[in-house]
Formats: sequence, structure tokens, C-alpha cells
Amino acid sequence: MSIHQINNEHLSIQKVEEIITSGASVELSESAANRIQVCRDYLDNKLKSGEDVFYGINTGFGSLCDTVIPREDLSKLQKNLVISHACGIGDEVPTEIVRLMLLLKVQGLSYGHSGVQLATVKRLLDFYNENITPVVYQQGSLGASGDLAPLAHMSLPLFGEGFVDDNGVRISAKEMLNKRGWEPLTLRSKEGLALLNGTQFMSAYGIWVLMKANKLTRNADLIGALSVDAFDGRTNPFFENVNVIRNQKGQIETAKNMREFLKGSEIASQEKKHVQDPYSFRCIPQVHGASKDAIQYANEVFEREINAVTDNPTIFPETDEIISAGNFHGQPLAIALDLLGIALAELGNISERRTYQLIGGKRGLPAFLVANPGLNSGFMIPQYAAASVVSQNKQLATPASVDSIESSNGQEDHVSMGANAATKAFKIIENLEKVLGIELFNAAQAISFRRPLKSSPVIEKMLVRYRENVPFVENDKFMQPEIEKSINFVKSL
Repeated sequence: MSIHQINNEHLSIQKVEEIITSGASVELSESAANRIQVCRDYLDNKLKSGEDVFYGINTGFGSLCDTVIPREDLSKLQKNLVISHACGIGDEVPTEIVRLMLLLKVQGLSYGHSGVQLATVKRLLDFYNENITPVVYQQGSLGASGDLAPLAHMSLPLFGEGFVDDNGVRISAKEMLNKRGWEPLTLRSKEGLALLNGTQFMSAYGIWVLMKANKLTRNADLIGALSVDAFDGRTNPFFENVNVIRNQKGQIETAKNMREFLKGSEIASQEKKHVQDPYSFRCIPQVHGASKDAIQYANEVFEREINAVTDNPTIFPETDEIISAGNFHGQPLAIALDLLGIALAELGNISERRTYQLIGGKRGLPAFLVANPGLNSGFMIPQYAAASVVSQNKQLATPASVDSIESSNGQEDHVSMGANAATKAFKIIENLEKVLGIELFNAAQAISFRRPLKSSPVIEKMLVRYRENVPFVENDKFMQPEIEKSINFVKSL
């Protein structure tokens, strides 16, 4: 098994995906472990005098920030913080997201500005490496003082509270510790706050969505190209010159993809009776391209975030400073997630419109893509299904980041709602996979009516694989299993 070592090197989204897909174990480099220990030692020495007051280290939290806590209660303070903040509700966070939360929390703590014990970070790594997944809930974070509630649930098992999935088996955290002979950790000053303050819930969702989005944008182009040929569309809108003069990066990239996907198509090269195509075909470079540009922006924001320190207060041993600020505030992520959700929803929006055009009985295609419409409803209702999902995505794409609600007696008077933006984006991309699966289902059916003409080698190769999973529909049949197989095919592309 490969090993990823956490050090001071930049962690890219691509690298995160490699770590996850390879099943690599994760460990701290010597330099990272040293940074963590130096910061902890500095904090311990700083607190020895008992004279200085630092938010969350020897005070209460939120609006209780002016309440000084006796030194002998500092450990209890941190444990109380974690337990009291574990108020998550709603559906459970998927296992793959929680594992990302663990990985990203360790990454953030490894920079040596958080004051945690080395043992705490190593225990989080033990959870990751031994496939121990804390049970975390989707709702409860305002994305303001970090992802307080979700990260509290992630942290409970460190000292034997809460529940975990231990290699897929649900047990109590106490049972998990006993099973391995691990002692529950005793949190020291600042540690609970370091664990709970931070954007790892939002970040984990965002990274997961982006890993999918970076693939789906190209898949959307490929499926769109199939639909263009199935609809006997023109390729003029994809010419290089007309797209270059628009000077939009995503548009230029999309047009290039379309030219590559349609190169060598007999259908595309035949003479056309129509002068132009509907926007859902003709404007693929402009619409897909705009989504690509938005996704790229989100990539940049999230890649910066996972290489950042986002808890509070922040400790600087080298300059003898402990600074209470707001790096936990999720606004950069919330706005990026909202934009990401809109970009993904639009990919689904235009996809459904192409599906709608394909079933309309135009350009030599039979109505609803069956040879005997009337007796057969054919592909009428798959378009309904796509339309319902697209409509839901439009609702989900309403920005979360423009909302705010006061909390903690007015101390936290502006919040990002980034956690809601994150879970919405997750749902939107799952819906996008469904919409693209239905477009592919329709386009593959439609292009069969263009035979014996062939599409391009790239598209024909994809169709061969597709037909191994989803057959041509001769007459009405139970469609849901075929749609499901089509969706799974999109996921596998």
C-alpha cells in the first residue's frame, strides 16, 4: 500500500483524489510533527504564568468570551466544548466525505499554528488509516465559527464518545477504543477549539463535488456531441475562429472538445437542409464553457483552502503571538459553492433541453424516438424525469451565501451558510449525473435512426460500450432500470 506523507508541500485537488482512489495510508512527516510539537510546547509555556487571557484557551466561547476559566479546568473546558457542540441533525454525512474531513483536518493542523497535541493528530490519522469513520450529520453548521457541529461529531470518538463505522460496522466509539486497546485522549487547552473551528466539512463536500465536476464537464461535452449528431446538427458553431474571438477560456476549450469528439463523423459531414440549430446545440461552447470557468474558479478557492489554517485563535510561536481572528469564516467557500451549484445546474439545464429536442419528431427522427409512436409512448417520460430533476436543481441553486442569521447572543452576527451551500452542491451534482444519463439514453436511441451513417470514431467507440449495458428500445418497456444503467455509465466515463 502506498503512503502519503503530510508535509509542507502544496496539496492539490488532484493529489487528494489520488490519495483517496489509491487507498493510500497517510502519515505525518518529521517536519510536520515537529511544527505541531513546537506550537504545543509554546502554548504550554505561555499558560504557565496564568496572567494572559486568550479567547477559547482560558475563556468561554462565543458570547462567553469574557469569562475567564481557571487553569485546572482548561482540559474540562475543551471536552465540554466538543460534547456540547455535537448537535448535528438530519441525514448522515456519506462515509467518503467524513474521511475527507479527517484528512483535511489533519492537513490544517499540520502547519503548527493550532496548539494541538501530537497525539491528537496521530489519533485522527489512526481513524483514517484504519477505516474508522465517525458518524456525522449533515445539518447544524452555519459555516461561521467553522463547521462546529459536524466537526464536533467527527471529534467525539477521540475520547470515546459518539459512534463510528468501524470498517462498515456501526459501534460506539468507546467499544472501538476498547477493541484496539486505545486510551481515550484527554484534550488539553485549545484542542477542542482547534478541532471544531475550521472549514473541513464545507471543504470536504466542495472537494468531493469538484472531483466529480472536473470529469463531468468533459462528459457533458461528449454526450452533447452525441446529441448534436443524433439531431443532425451543424458543426459551424464549434469552429475555432468564431470561438476564439469571444475570448472566453471555457468556451474555447469546449469548442475544441466538440471538434475532437465529432471529427470524422459521417453524420456531421453530410449536407444540412437547416441553416442553424436551437441554442441547446448551437450554444454548447458558450454555456458549457461558462460552467467550466466557474468550476475552475471554485477549484482555485478550494485548493487554497485545503492548504490553509482555519481554526481560531491562531498561534505564532516564532513571533510570540496568539491572535483571535476569523479564519474559520466560511464566506470564501460559501460563495464559491453557490457559484459551483449554479454552474452544475446549468449543465443539467441545457442537457435536458437537448433531450427535449430529440423527442420532438424533428429532422427525420420519430416522435418520442420509437418506430410506432402512439401505441408506444417511447421516450416521452424519461424527459419528464429529467425535467423534474432540472427543476429541483434550479431550486437548489438558489444561493445560500446571501443569507445570514445572528447567533451566540449577537457575537456571531454574520454567518456564511457555507455548509448549506456545500450539501446543496452535493445534491446538484448527483442530479446532474441523472440528467446526463437521460440525455445519453435518448441520444443513443436517436442516433440509431441515422444508420447506416456513422458518427465519429470517438462517439462510436463510446456507443459500443454503452450498448453492452443499455440496449436499443424497440417497444415500450420498463424504463427505470435502463435509465439507472445509463446514469451508472455516465459515472463510469
